[in-house]
Amino acid sequence: MASDDKSGYTHFGYEQVPVGDKQKRVAGVFTSVARRYDLMNDLMSMGIHRLWKRFVIDLAGVRAGERVLDVAGGTGDLTREFARAVGPQGLAILSDINAAMLGEGRRRLLDRGVVGVPVVQANAEKLPFEDASFDCITIGFGLRNVTDKDAALRSMTRCLRPGGRLLVLEFSKPLYEPLSRIYDQYSFKVLPLMGRLVAQDEDSYRYLAESIRMHPDQATLKGMMEAAGLARVQVYNLTGGIVAVHRGFRLE
Repeated sequence: MASDDKSGYTHFGYEQVPVGDKQKRVAGVFTSVARRYDLMNDLMSMGIHRLWKRFVIDLAGVRAGERVLDVAGGTGDLTREFARAVGPQGLAILSDINAAMLGEGRRRLLDRGVVGVPVVQANAEKLPFEDASFDCITIGFGLRNVTDKDAALRSMTRCLRPGGRLLVLEFSKPLYEPLSRIYDQYSFKVLPLMGRLVAQDEDSYRYLAESIRMHPDQATLKGMMEAAGLARVQVYNLTGGIVAVHRGFRLE
């Protein structure tokens, strides 16, 4: 759904805002945090985000010559590995709606010697690519920031070739109540403090914590992917369900 109710409002963290305002508010968050985004990811996850992304890379099974799109790819961690996997005969594209994040991604790819990767500023809800363009599409820690998640899932499915796969890496719902309580304390007390001290932006990191809680749980997201036209949707819980990877296939 584009909004949470019939009044034209949606959530921005715990705040209700007009549907048309969310994209601008989210853009402000990521423009603010772009420069220190990778550093904050390392600090917030104690480096575990690298293992989560490695799991996605392995699960994607990208082969030489394939075409891959990394949606909301930000600083390019996934794109870099996909570009190496597809080789000179394939194609890996880094896309993000936020220009500041794309700039960081382009710079980091070049710093690591990865050249020739197209960088596309694009809205996940309305991807500017032809139908059946890609063998694999990924979106890592981006879907929860999209205003209309169903539209984004349909857009990504449309761009997959028959047999292609979509992988969604996202924060999810812890599977165990004791872990959930600890995670809540960490998210709402430590993360905003870390944001203030390291990124000089407490509000953005409070939003990020709230946006995680508003994101659909594992079963709900699985159903949304199936409704978008994906089949054989599998859910992989990581770190006790704090993060989940959903993988689905376009069959026709």
